[in-house]
Amino acid sequence: MPDTALTRRPTAVVIGASAAGLFAAAALAEFADVTLVERDVLPEGPEPRRGVPQARHAHLVWSGGVLAFDELLPGLVGEVVAGGGRLVHIMGDMVSRAPNEVWFRRFPTTHHRNLVCSRDLLDSVIRARVLADARITLRQGTTALALEGDATRVTGARVRTGDEELTLTADLVVDASGRGSRAPGWLTDLGLPGVTEREVDAGVAYATRVYAAPGTTKDIGFPLVNVQANPAKAPGRGGIVLPVEGDRWIVTLSGTRGGEPTADADAFADFALSLGDPVIGELIKDAEPLGDIATTRSTANHRRYYEKAKRWPDGFTVLGDAVAAYNPVYGHGLTVAAQCALALRTVLRSASLTAPGTARRLQRAAARPVAAAWDLAVGQDAFYPGAATTQPTALERFLARFVDRAVETGARNPRALGALLDVMSLEKPATRLFSPDMLVPMLLGPKQPHLQAPPLSEAERESAAS
Repeated sequence: MPDTALTRRPTAVVIGASAAGLFAAAALAEFADVTLVERDVLPEGPEPRRGVPQARHAHLVWSGGVLAFDELLPGLVGEVVAGGGRLVHIMGDMVSRAPNEVWFRRFPTTHHRNLVCSRDLLDSVIRARVLADARITLRQGTTALALEGDATRVTGARVRTGDEELTLTADLVVDASGRGSRAPGWLTDLGLPGVTEREVDAGVAYATRVYAAPGTTKDIGFPLVNVQANPAKAPGRGGIVLPVEGDRWIVTLSGTRGGEPTADADAFADFALSLGDPVIGELIKDAEPLGDIATTRSTANHRRYYEKAKRWPDGFTVLGDAVAAYNPVYGHGLTVAAQCALALRTVLRSASLTAPGTARRLQRAAARPVAAAWDLAVGQDAFYPGAATTQPTALERFLARFVDRAVETGARNPRALGALLDVMSLEKPATRLFSPDMLVPMLLGPKQPHLQAPPLSEAERESAAS
């Protein structure tokens, strides 16, 4: 008779069933039986859920995330498109003004395609795909209370369902519970030292309203329209128009301290008209709103440096926003969630899930995509007044100036734009900005003149006005 202790399949508990938790469960199912613990009761279809209040705001998935989605769950992107999402070429299908107030030309030559849809649709497709796996069990309405084990090894999680408390034993516990993660306290309760943390808070507030797609825009594949805030001009104000499924526009406006948008319906279009360019306000001023305004202020960049901990217990890993949460304006959270899950899968294909030291390897692997997105976000937000307790370093200031030059060059040169988008989409590391594709046009040109107005075609303008 075989020894069941040697042949049993490992077990994992994943805390949180948002995108990061679902992706982690999908990756782990190759190696373990997974229990997914979720505090809320999940909706059946593409509907809002209480645990993701930011879902009402505009979301897009950069091309690095599109690639990661399909590598982790082949065909997932196609399922989202079949549900009404669309893949758009950046910048060919986007009208965008950079933070340094430069309009990007709509070069159609880059390979980068971003996934655009409502967050409700995206989450519902991911949920359906992941939870169809028989190796994954969902426990809804269940709150994680603490870790079980000691400073050397985590052996499970204590949870509460209704009035019942119990312990779910596991070979690996993954915390993917988001910004509100309690992992720092759980680790100190086990006798481990506190984790190093950093916060950069530009004080950004968001306000979002959904509109019926005006005129005949739904018939022509209307582009995304994005006016980014300028950190050099406080308060920084920006906005985006995101055409999504159901012939709707999700319009999200943002502002930093002293220039925040509000939930006042009468002020929404006026705020959009007051941006550095009034194009968004002009597009929505006569459009039909489809509901009230949703607002959010929880937008700080917050990172926990678990990968630098001198002591780390076996059997525990933290992923997604529980490691680092970003200002949503950069649109990197979903991409990082998928890339972290891929990093986890890569490690476990060469190391046993139960082996000593594997959890630390997982944590360090997850830090790489986290760091790439963190540097991009903080490189902008650190320059807003009051964003951080310490001023940007000389190196950070140099890099910020270089990125501004890269953006200015990419706005007018397709080769440079390709290099810029490789980095912004989290497909390649920041060193790509120092490649000949960027440096040659940056230093030598020739360069087309800057655009003086948003590059909307006459047909696009007419479709919005009809």
